This record gives sequence, structure tokens and C-alpha cells, in this order.
Amino acid sequence: MTDQSTYYRKGFGLKAEIEGTLSADYSGQLVDLLRASDYTLVAGPVTVRLAREFGFCYGVERAVDYAYQTRAKFPDRRIFLAGEIIHNPHVNTKLRQMGIVFLQSGDDGFDFSGVQPEDVVILPAFGVTIGDFERLRALGCVMVDTTCGSVLNVWKRVETYARDGFTSLIHGKYYHEETRATASQVAKYPGGAYLVVRNMEQARDVCDYIEGTGLSREAFVARYVKQASPGFDPDVHLVKVGVANQTTMLARESLAIGEEVGLAMARRHGAEYRATHFRTFDTICSATQDRQDAVNALLEEPLDVMLVIGGYNSSNTISLAALCAERVPTYHIADSTAIDVERGTIRHAGATPHDEVETAGWLPAEGPVRVGLTAGASTPNNKIGEAVARVFRMRGIDAVGSV
Repeated sequence: MTDQSTYYRKGFGLKAEIEGTLSADYSGQLVDLLRASDYTLVAGPVTVRLAREFGFCYGVERAVDYAYQTRAKFPDRRIFLAGEIIHNPHVNTKLRQMGIVFLQSGDDGFDFSGVQPEDVVILPAFGVTIGDFERLRALGCVMVDTTCGSVLNVWKRVETYARDGFTSLIHGKYYHEETRATASQVAKYPGGAYLVVRNMEQARDVCDYIEGTGLSREAFVARYVKQASPGFDPDVHLVKVGVANQTTMLARESLAIGEEVGLAMARRHGAEYRATHFRTFDTICSATQDRQDAVNALLEEPLDVMLVIGGYNSSNTISLAALCAERVPTYHIADSTAIDVERGTIRHAGATPHDEVETAGWLPAEGPVRVGLTAGASTPNNKIGEAVARVFRMRGIDAVGSV
């Protein structure tokens, strides 16, 4: 239980007070124009098509709203944030400008050594681990919890797995804040265990082990030591398995991983065993699914190039870019400044999110061009609109004045 005088999950009733500031910081005129024009803007030879689901989701809006409300509620107190509120550099910069101090996380969790009982700590949309939450509660400081409801749903699933003696097999990135927080939920029950797999390739290691055709026990443990709960033993912990996922992963891969692991159990032990020793649920959040579905629909239209806007460390943005890259030349950009109108180049994520590259000639210099565009769930509308404006300026067009 938490002290209701120091723990808040529903804001402070100050939405009206901060609404103007939020609108000024994040609304976008060109995005409004796109919506009003059936998500299509045409000026001269340039056509821009926007996916019908994009940008801020409800969970992100809520987290940002609560952060602004927190600053308004406690104007004279020190306010800390456990990591980043969401994975968007512009939103996090705004919070820093408001005097919110970002705490850093290490292997043992966040450094709360500078936090005093009279201080305020905001928990991000990704949530925090059980260990970090308990340490904050022991400090007695005010906690403002913006953990996304979709993330909480996954936590409940993982907690149920641990309670019933199932190992949580989590499709996600073991180093991601959300996945770390999710995995920690198994600690609520003695013997709770988890294993994180990044993709189908790693999931097949699990399948092969279950079927007795893969790595040795020692090799498996060594390969996945950073991705598994302490003391993980595949001979013990792959007997009963429940599949979950980081909410922002590629939905079709999460579903395929669950299916493959279930089939492996059935092949090794039979259908009856699978029915009692295996569980899987689709825990991709609805906003992530909606944005992926909208991109797939947009890709059915003829496009010459696709822009995906969002932080390079934004998992849901990375998933959108991967979907688009299968069908059309795609550039995952952090924001509009990646488009250099004067030089005709674009800076974008390379083979890995940490590998930014620059490409010339990404947009044809002449003739009609059709540009598709979407944005991750943590990308503000104004940043989307700024990117649209720069696309038109690549052809010398003032988008606002021409539509």
C-alpha cells in the first residue's frame, strides 16, 4: 500500500491551468491541416500523405500532462524525474527547462541519494522496477506515477505468471526501461523467473532448448545471462512458460514468437502438456497496434519515400520504421532539423538507432513525388508539422501558404 498523501496517479486537477502551455508547446498547424484534408496535402508536384494514427498516444499525453501539472502543483519544490518521461528529446528538453532534474539509472537502479523527503519524484510512462519503487516509498517523498495503463496490464499478466509458477518469456529489449520494470514484477512471488528475447532468432533458441535440440545448458545460460532473472536455469524455468511483451514491439513478431514457443512445447511433450504448461496473450498496447495498422494501410498507396519521425531510442518508432522499410525507401528521423533544405540531405537512423547517417538525394529533385509520413507515439504534433513544412521547402514550396 502507498500513502495517498504522497502518492498520486490521477494528476492534481490542474488540467485547465496548464492546457494553454501544453498547446503552445506541442500543437501543430500543419497537422491540423492534414487532418482536415483527409490526411493529404498537395502543393505543386509534392503530395504528403499522413498515416491516420500517429504521434502522441493517450498514455504519452497523460504522462506529459501530469508532469506539467506536477510543476504547477509544486512550484517551490525540487522535482526529479526517474529517467525520461517518454522517449522524445524535445519533450524531455521542455521538462528540463521547467527545472525538473533527470535522475540517472545504473545496473542497480536509479540514484536516489540526492532525494529528500520534501522532494517530488515523477515516475515515467515506462514505469520503474519494484526495487526502485520501494526505495522511493521508503524515502517518504511525493511520488507522481505516470506509468501507462497498457504497461500496467502487462505487469498484471507477468505477476499472474509468477504466482502460478510460470516463467515469463518477454519479447522486448532487456535494457529498455519498460522491460526492466515489467521483468521485475516476477519478484512479487518466491521463485519468480523471467527471460527476455529480442526477436524470433532468440526465441528459436528457446524453442530448440525446449525440444532438446539446441544449446547446452551451460551455453544457454551464458548467452542469456544478461536477459534472464538471477539463477535462471533453462532445465527448471522452461518447463512452464507464459509469453508477454514490451508494449511497443512489432505486434506480428510478438504473436509469432508466442505461437512458435507453444508449438515447440507441443512437439516435445504433446498438446495436453502445452495446454497446462504454456500461456500466451497479446499484450501489445492498442495505440501501438493502431499506429502499425495505419502504416500498413498507408503503404498500400503508391509512395516514393516514407518518413518516420521520433526519438532514436523510441521502441514504437523503431517498429514503425521497420514496417515501412519493407515496402518503400524509409528514413527514421529524430525531428525536422534532420532535413537540410539547403544541402538537400537528410540525417537518419542507420543500421542501429545509435548509428546516425546522412543521405543525399533522398527526395527526387524534379517531377511529382509522393511522401508518406508517420510518427512514434511520443512525437509531438508540432514536430510532425515542422517536418512536413521542410519536405515542401525541399521543392521551394511554402506549405502553409499553398494549401
